Amino acid sequence: MPARWTIAVLISLLCSSCTVGPRYQRPVAQTPPALKAMAGNDEWKMATPSDGLIKGNWWEIFGDPQLNRLEELVTVNNQNVKAAEAQFRQARALVLASHANYYPSIGSNPSIAQSDTGLNGGRGGTSQTFSLGATATWEPDLWGRVRLSVENAVDNAQVSAADLENIRLSQQSLLATDYFALAAEDMQLAVLQDTIDAYQRNLQLTSDRFRFGLAGRSDVALAETELAGARAQATETRVTRAQLEHAIAVLTGQLPSSLDIGASKINAPPPPIPLAIPSQLLERRPDIAANERLVAAANANVGIAQTAYYPTLTLSASAGLITNNLANLLTYGSRSWSAGPGVSQTLFDFGRRGAALAGAQASYDATIAAYQQTVLAAFQEVEDNLANLRYLAEEAVQQQAAVTAAQESLSLELDRYKAGTDSYLNVIETQTIALSDQLTAISILQRRMSAAVDLVKALGGGWDASTLPSGDALRTVSLADPKNTENVARPVSK
Repeated sequence: MPARWTIAVLISLLCSSCTVGPRYQRPVAQTPPALKAMAGNDEWKMATPSDGLIKGNWWEIFGDPQLNRLEELVTVNNQNVKAAEAQFRQARALVLASHANYYPSIGSNPSIAQSDTGLNGGRGGTSQTFSLGATATWEPDLWGRVRLSVENAVDNAQVSAADLENIRLSQQSLLATDYFALAAEDMQLAVLQDTIDAYQRNLQLTSDRFRFGLAGRSDVALAETELAGARAQATETRVTRAQLEHAIAVLTGQLPSSLDIGASKINAPPPPIPLAIPSQLLERRPDIAANERLVAAANANVGIAQTAYYPTLTLSASAGLITNNLANLLTYGSRSWSAGPGVSQTLFDFGRRGAALAGAQASYDATIAAYQQTVLAAFQEVEDNLANLRYLAEEAVQQQAAVTAAQESLSLELDRYKAGTDSYLNVIETQTIALSDQLTAISILQRRMSAAVDLVKALGGGWDASTLPSGDALRTVSLADPKNTENVARPVSK
């Protein structure tokens, strides 16, 4: 091997540790020492160990078998989840492609050539050349260009993995919200049907009183109007229910016409939901993890832009057999080889590399701002839903008192009307109030369930950042198993 070739190889190996690019440091996010909604609220308290955290199938805390079955279908059949999973596999393939740049490219170029040796019209002949050769090209990672590209690919694949979990969680929470909304519509339909039955009895009572001259025709008309309005309201509720059922079908990957959900109801208020302490929220939301990985990818891009200022060394070699006689192709005398280094360096680009580096740095700053904004929004969502659960629980108690009072008032009004001491107009007004209070109570219960689902989503569901695949895992296996996290807060059951 020539001395210069040996020197070039040694230089490339020695310089392989001379990498450039900024060392990545995770951006510092603002985290409150405690959640504001927990202050002065005895519904929640800090608790350990990590068994208090939601894990895996978070929807099972609601204890609804039908909801459990539908949620399982989201993971299997939801088309948005399937698309995100395919995008993750695509990102993982890019990691493999980037990692392959650590190694040389090896190829083969066998050929057979035939040429005519006749000149100026003279007699000549043809000759054949047989060649069986191989080539190898390798670009040593002198300044860490390959390392940075691999880091960038790994970071982006982790972004894709976190996005997959974020989409999965979003679709699961949307299904739970729609399911509880559908159950609330069924409960309202049941109330409306009871109301319609009561209105029919009132209409019969008013008609009988009219025949005996104890009530005017206007009372009958009012009773008929009230009954028709209740029936129309029930029909409108069925429209909303049908739309929710269709939405659930699409979320579970089914045709809207193929899913039939029977009448359901919300059996209980939302259960206690375990809380991670504020500092751990950063590890339990896939969207925060995705944004943090985007910062890491942008940091690698800055390093890649910096490597453009350094030369590129390419080592190439070729070896093979070449002869004019096929019978001699595999003999020692047919051997041939060549090898040598090549160096390329941009001397003047009139600011292109500087502009690329400035753009990469600006993109890095933008990803940090987006990460910080995501963290702030996450804490807002947790605080919002904690407050919703707290105040809706209080409102539910107050509304139930209103329902009880309205039903008692309605009973008294009907007794007075039957005794002829009160007008039917007062009965209608009281019936309207009673129906409105019952429907409002159901609406508050549905809002409490939705707030509970939103709180689970705001807490990241059963996900943890430790499930993000490492660089090695991206080149060998898929997502790792989740790990436990300690220090949690859970609500006190009352």
